[in-house]
Amino acid sequence: MGEDLEYPDEFISFLEIIWGEGYLSPGGPEEVGRILDGLDLTGRKVLDIGCGTGGIAFSLAVDYGAAKVIGVDVEDPVLATANRRAAAAGLTDRVEFVKVAPGPLPFDDGEFDLVFSKDAMIHIPDKEALFADVFRLLKPGGRFVASDWLSSHDGEPTAVMKRYLEAEGLSFGLGSPERYRTALAAAGFTEISLTDRNEWYHKVARRELADMEGPLYEKGVAAAGREETDRNIEIWRALIPALEIGELRPHHLRGRKPNYS
Repeated sequence: MGEDLEYPDEFISFLEIIWGEGYLSPGGPEEVGRILDGLDLTGRKVLDIGCGTGGIAFSLAVDYGAAKVIGVDVEDPVLATANRRAAAAGLTDRVEFVKVAPGPLPFDDGEFDLVFSKDAMIHIPDKEALFADVFRLLKPGGRFVASDWLSSHDGEPTAVMKRYLEAEGLSFGLGSPERYRTALAAAGFTEISLTDRNEWYHKVARRELADMEGPLYEKGVAAAGREETDRNIEIWRALIPALEIGELRPHHLRGRKPNYS
């Protein structure tokens, strides 16, 4: 039996048409820049949780000056693509990709200056354990910066949200801003901030759908097949109403591990 993949090659190919090579979530390099705004990564060691096909990890090294970036993910296809691209770009000395199992990450306490994640923590249902582990991995004074898909509440999803989740078909563990903030504080983080990005992505998602149904349709078919392209169009048609009612709420997240001095 083969691995039951959430991100098979054809899905990866389609998402990269919408969001750019190496990017499996919205906004591309510009959104990464907003997440990292005001932070200096020069000479730092960075962990990228849910690195996907590696586009952001490469950018953290090349564009932001990180000395070492380790990207982790749970699926072989995305990591194979990331490793292939790292070798082609001559970045294997600065960017490394590691397959991990769900649960605590296999790194030493205080190993990283910064832990980054973009729209991947939705796949980890235990936010409390996740943020405790991130806190452990950071050096004193280290930063956690991320974006993720949140829900407006922690109760039963509405029919609109359920329709979107069923269309997406991925293992999502949604949490509210209150749960994220509480989990970050319980882990020990200070300088916690959450920035709601619902209004931004609601507009962007409408443009993405228009592109999928129009100028990008045949490109999607050529790269990922007609079935995969049509499936993603249906996902976006279910996604937009969940954004419109404000139940699906992407956020930027930040926290700092105290210096203890």
